[in-house]
Amino acid sequence: MRPLNELINETESALSFVIETVQKCPGRCVLHPASPAAADVLYRTQVTTRSPMGAIAYHTGGISVLNGWLRILGSGSTAIPRTLPDWNQGRSAGFYLVADDVFGGFFALNGGALGNDGHQMYYFSPKSLKWVALDGTYTQFLIWACTDFKDFYQDMAWPGCEEVISRLPPDRCIFFYPPLWTAECVLPPAQNRDVPVAEAWSFQQEMAGQLNASAAD
Repeated sequence: MRPLNELINETESALSFVIETVQKCPGRCVLHPASPAAADVLYRTQVTTRSPMGAIAYHTGGISVLNGWLRILGSGSTAIPRTLPDWNQGRSAGFYLVADDVFGGFFALNGGALGNDGHQMYYFSPKSLKWVALDGTYTQFLIWACTDFKDFYQDMAWPGCEEVISRLPPDRCIFFYPPLWTAECVLPPAQNRDVPVAEAWSFQQEMAGQLNASAAD
Protein backbone atom coordinates (compact mmCIF):
# COMPACT_ATOMS: atom_id res chain seq x y z
CA MET A 1 0.00 0.00 0.00
CA ARG A 2 1.20 3.49 -0.78
CA PRO A 3 2.17 5.62 2.24
CA LEU A 4 0.04 8.61 3.18
CA ASN A 5 2.58 11.18 1.97
CA GLU A 6 2.29 9.75 -1.56
CA LEU A 7 -1.49 10.11 -1.49
CA ILE A 8 -1.67 13.72 -0.26
CA ASN A 9 -0.84 16.22 -2.98
CA GLU A 10 -1.31 19.77 -1.73
CA THR A 11 -0.06 21.46 -4.90
CA GLU A 12 -2.29 19.55 -7.33
CA SER A 13 -5.25 18.70 -5.10
CA ALA A 14 -8.66 18.22 -6.71
CA LEU A 15 -10.33 19.94 -3.75
CA SER A 16 -10.82 23.20 -5.66
CA PHE A 17 -12.56 21.27 -8.45
CA VAL A 18 -14.79 19.52 -5.90
CA ILE A 19 -15.76 22.83 -4.26
CA GLU A 20 -16.43 24.44 -7.64
CA THR A 21 -18.61 21.49 -8.67
CA VAL A 22 -20.57 21.52 -5.40
CA GLN A 23 -21.25 25.25 -5.82
CA LYS A 24 -22.51 25.03 -9.41
CA CYS A 25 -26.14 24.89 -8.26
CA PRO A 26 -26.51 26.99 -5.09
CA GLY A 27 -28.50 25.26 -2.38
CA ARG A 28 -28.33 21.81 -3.99
CA CYS A 29 -25.32 20.32 -2.18
CA VAL A 30 -23.74 20.47 1.26
CA LEU A 31 -20.03 19.74 1.63
CA HIS A 32 -19.47 18.35 5.12
CA PRO A 33 -16.28 18.98 7.14
CA ALA A 34 -13.71 16.20 7.18
CA SER A 35 -13.64 13.89 10.18
CA PRO A 36 -10.59 13.53 12.47
CA ALA A 37 -10.06 10.12 10.85
CA ALA A 38 -9.65 11.61 7.36
CA ALA A 39 -5.97 10.70 7.00
CA ASP A 40 -6.67 7.08 7.92
CA VAL A 41 -9.64 7.02 5.54
CA LEU A 42 -7.47 8.26 2.67
CA TYR A 43 -4.74 5.73 3.48
CA ARG A 44 -7.20 2.85 3.52
CA THR A 45 -8.89 4.09 0.34
CA GLN A 46 -5.52 4.34 -1.45
CA VAL A 47 -6.58 7.14 -3.80
CA THR A 48 -4.53 10.29 -4.30
CA THR A 49 -6.00 13.71 -3.51
CA ARG A 50 -5.22 14.67 -7.11
CA SER A 51 -8.45 12.82 -7.92
CA PRO A 52 -11.91 14.07 -6.86
CA MET A 53 -12.59 10.86 -4.92
CA GLY A 54 -9.34 11.22 -2.98
CA ALA A 55 -10.01 14.89 -2.30
CA ILE A 56 -13.50 14.05 -0.99
CA ALA A 57 -12.13 11.22 1.16
CA TYR A 58 -9.43 13.41 2.74
CA HIS A 59 -10.87 16.92 2.79
CA THR A 60 -14.57 16.26 3.43
CA GLY A 61 -16.95 14.19 5.50
CA GLY A 62 -18.96 13.56 2.36
CA ILE A 63 -21.47 15.45 0.23
CA SER A 64 -25.24 15.56 0.75
CA VAL A 65 -27.28 16.28 -2.37
CA LEU A 66 -30.82 17.71 -2.14
CA ASN A 67 -31.27 17.27 1.62
CA GLY A 68 -29.82 13.78 1.57
CA TRP A 69 -31.50 12.50 -1.61
CA LEU A 70 -28.05 11.25 -2.58
CA ARG A 71 -25.06 10.76 -0.25
CA ILE A 72 -21.53 10.82 -1.62
CA LEU A 73 -19.18 9.15 0.86
CA GLY A 74 -16.03 10.71 2.26
CA SER A 75 -14.34 10.50 5.66
CA GLY A 76 -17.64 10.42 7.55
CA SER A 77 -19.66 13.03 9.45
CA THR A 78 -22.81 13.36 11.53
CA ALA A 79 -24.66 14.04 8.27
CA ILE A 80 -23.21 10.96 6.52
CA PRO A 81 -22.12 8.57 9.30
CA ARG A 82 -20.21 6.19 7.02
CA THR A 83 -16.72 6.28 5.53
CA LEU A 84 -15.56 4.97 2.18
CA PRO A 85 -13.36 2.13 3.48
CA ASP A 86 -15.63 1.09 6.35
CA TRP A 87 -18.71 0.96 4.13
CA ASN A 88 -16.90 -1.17 1.54
CA GLN A 89 -15.46 -3.62 4.05
CA GLY A 90 -17.21 -6.96 3.63
CA ARG A 91 -19.53 -5.60 0.93
CA SER A 92 -17.51 -4.94 -2.20
CA ALA A 93 -15.36 -7.24 -4.33
CA GLY A 94 -14.15 -6.03 -7.71
CA PHE A 95 -15.99 -2.72 -7.28
CA TYR A 96 -15.96 0.17 -4.79
CA LEU A 97 -19.13 1.67 -3.31
CA VAL A 98 -18.94 5.47 -3.34
CA ALA A 99 -22.50 6.79 -2.90
CA ASP A 100 -26.12 5.81 -2.34
CA ASP A 101 -29.58 7.34 -2.45
CA VAL A 102 -32.76 7.39 -0.37
CA PHE A 103 -34.51 4.92 -2.68
CA GLY A 104 -32.04 2.16 -1.82
CA GLY A 105 -29.84 2.58 -4.89
CA PHE A 106 -26.06 2.24 -4.72
CA PHE A 107 -23.31 3.79 -6.85
CA ALA A 108 -19.99 2.01 -7.35
CA LEU A 109 -16.75 2.41 -9.24
CA ASN A 110 -16.04 -0.69 -11.28
CA GLY A 111 -12.87 -2.58 -10.47
CA GLY A 112 -13.45 -5.39 -12.96
CA ALA A 113 -16.36 -7.30 -11.41
CA LEU A 114 -19.11 -5.28 -13.10
CA GLY A 115 -17.82 -5.15 -16.68
CA ASN A 116 -14.83 -4.81 -18.98
CA ASP A 117 -15.09 -1.03 -19.40
CA GLY A 118 -12.36 0.01 -17.00
CA HIS A 119 -12.97 2.20 -13.97
CA GLN A 120 -16.46 3.35 -14.90
CA MET A 121 -19.42 4.07 -12.63
CA TYR A 122 -22.32 1.67 -12.09
CA TYR A 123 -25.65 1.90 -10.28
CA PHE A 124 -27.28 -0.96 -8.39
CA SER A 125 -30.91 -0.24 -9.12
CA PRO A 126 -33.57 -1.08 -6.52
CA LYS A 127 -35.95 -1.19 -9.47
CA SER A 128 -34.23 -4.07 -11.30
CA LEU A 129 -31.84 -5.45 -8.64
CA LYS A 130 -29.09 -5.28 -11.26
CA TRP A 131 -25.93 -3.25 -11.80
CA VAL A 132 -26.49 -0.70 -14.56
CA ALA A 133 -23.58 0.97 -16.38
CA LEU A 134 -23.66 4.77 -16.16
CA ASP A 135 -21.18 5.27 -19.00
CA GLY A 136 -19.02 7.72 -17.09
CA THR A 137 -16.16 8.18 -14.66
CA TYR A 138 -16.32 9.13 -10.97
CA THR A 139 -15.64 12.75 -11.96
CA GLN A 140 -18.55 12.71 -14.41
CA PHE A 141 -20.76 11.14 -11.75
CA LEU A 142 -19.84 13.91 -9.30
CA ILE A 143 -20.75 16.62 -11.82
CA TRP A 144 -24.06 14.88 -12.59
CA ALA A 145 -24.95 14.46 -8.91
CA CYS A 146 -24.18 18.09 -8.11
CA THR A 147 -26.00 19.61 -11.07
CA ASP A 148 -28.95 17.69 -12.54
CA PHE A 149 -30.36 14.17 -12.16
CA LYS A 150 -32.47 14.76 -15.31
CA ASP A 151 -34.96 11.87 -15.56
CA PHE A 152 -32.80 9.30 -13.77
CA TYR A 153 -35.25 8.93 -10.87
CA GLN A 154 -38.51 9.18 -12.80
CA ASP A 155 -39.47 5.57 -11.96
CA MET A 156 -38.80 5.94 -8.22
CA ALA A 157 -39.66 9.51 -7.24
CA TRP A 158 -43.16 10.91 -6.86
CA PRO A 159 -44.58 14.42 -6.42
CA GLY A 160 -43.92 15.52 -2.85
CA CYS A 161 -41.23 12.92 -2.10
CA GLU A 162 -38.82 15.75 -1.29
CA GLU A 163 -40.66 16.35 2.01
CA VAL A 164 -40.32 12.68 2.98
CA ILE A 165 -36.63 12.73 2.04
CA SER A 166 -35.92 15.88 4.07
CA ARG A 167 -37.14 14.12 7.24
CA LEU A 168 -35.13 10.95 6.65
CA PRO A 169 -32.17 10.24 8.97
CA PRO A 170 -28.83 10.25 7.09
CA ASP A 171 -28.15 6.54 7.57
CA ARG A 172 -31.55 5.33 6.38
CA CYS A 173 -33.47 4.97 3.12
CA ILE A 174 -37.12 4.60 2.13
CA PHE A 175 -38.71 1.17 2.61
CA PHE A 176 -40.99 0.29 -0.28
CA TYR A 177 -43.62 -2.39 0.18
CA PRO A 178 -44.36 -4.00 -2.17
CA PRO A 179 -40.71 -3.60 -3.27
CA LEU A 180 -39.75 -1.40 -6.21
CA TRP A 181 -38.76 -4.42 -8.33
CA THR A 182 -42.25 -5.96 -8.19
CA ALA A 183 -45.18 -5.26 -10.49
CA GLU A 184 -47.31 -4.61 -7.40
CA CYS A 185 -45.27 -1.59 -6.28
CA VAL A 186 -47.19 1.69 -6.33
CA LEU A 187 -45.99 5.25 -5.83
CA PRO A 188 -46.21 6.98 -3.50
CA PRO A 189 -45.81 4.11 -1.02
CA ALA A 190 -48.79 3.53 1.25
CA GLN A 191 -46.63 4.09 4.34
CA ASN A 192 -43.60 6.32 4.84
CA ARG A 193 -41.32 3.73 6.41
CA ASP A 194 -37.53 3.66 6.35
CA VAL A 195 -34.74 1.18 7.07
CA PRO A 196 -30.97 1.44 7.67
CA VAL A 197 -28.95 1.74 4.47
CA ALA A 198 -26.96 -1.34 5.50
CA GLU A 199 -30.17 -3.35 5.83
CA ALA A 200 -31.36 -2.20 2.40
CA TRP A 201 -28.06 -3.28 0.85
CA SER A 202 -28.11 -6.73 2.48
CA PHE A 203 -31.76 -7.38 1.63
CA GLN A 204 -31.39 -6.33 -1.99
CA GLN A 205 -28.24 -8.38 -2.51
CA GLU A 206 -29.98 -11.41 -1.03
CA MET A 207 -33.04 -10.94 -3.23
CA ALA A 208 -30.90 -10.37 -6.33
CA GLY A 209 -29.09 -13.63 -5.63
CA GLN A 210 -32.37 -15.50 -5.26
CA LEU A 211 -33.83 -14.04 -8.45
CA ASN A 212 -30.68 -14.82 -10.43
CA ALA A 213 -30.70 -18.38 -9.10
CA SER A 214 -34.36 -18.79 -10.08
CA ALA A 215 -33.67 -17.44 -13.56
CA ALA A 216 -30.83 -19.92 -14.03
CA ASP A 217 -33.02 -22.94 -13.16
